[in-house]
This record gives sequence, C-alpha cells and structure tokens, in this order.
Amino acid sequence: MGLGSTAKKIQKVADIAEDLYKKVNELKTQLEDLRSTVDETNARVDGMEQDLAEQRALIEALAEERGVDTDAVVADVTADADTDAAEAVSE
Repeated sequence: MGLGSTAKKIQKVADIAEDLYKKVNELKTQLEDLRSTVDETNARVDGMEQDLAEQRALIEALAEERGVDTDAVVADVTADADTDAAEAVSE
C-alpha cells in the first residue's frame, strides 16, 4: 500500500470528521433554540396559571356573593362532560 493511498484514506476520515463536527454544532444550536423555546413556553404557562387562579378566585367570590354553590356547579359540569365522553365512546 503506497503513501498516496494512505493519504487519501486519512483525508477521507478527516472530511467525515469535519462533516460530523458541523452536524454536531448544528444539533447543539437546535438544542439551544429548543431550550429557549421551552423556557419561554414555561414562563407563559406559569403566567396563564396565575391568571387562571386569579380569575377562579374572582368568579368564586362573585358566585358566593350571589349565593351560587360553585362546588355543585363544577360537579354538574364534570358529570355532563363524563356523560358526553361515554356517549362518544359508545358511538
């Protein structure tokens, strides 16, 4: 085996290594972007959960002021949803 053949093989391995290095860097960038997106989404969800908790408190306060039993209303809605789901499954 001559030196020319060995040099070609080494160059081929170096080219493959360079391509892999580029791909790893691309994946690293994509992962960083994904992490950023996940962090932003988590922040939005946390904000929405806070807003929802505030809205729930306001609705419960208004319901209590008007004499509405919120537990009964929630139970009724849950029962209706369960019934609808059971009917959908049986169809």
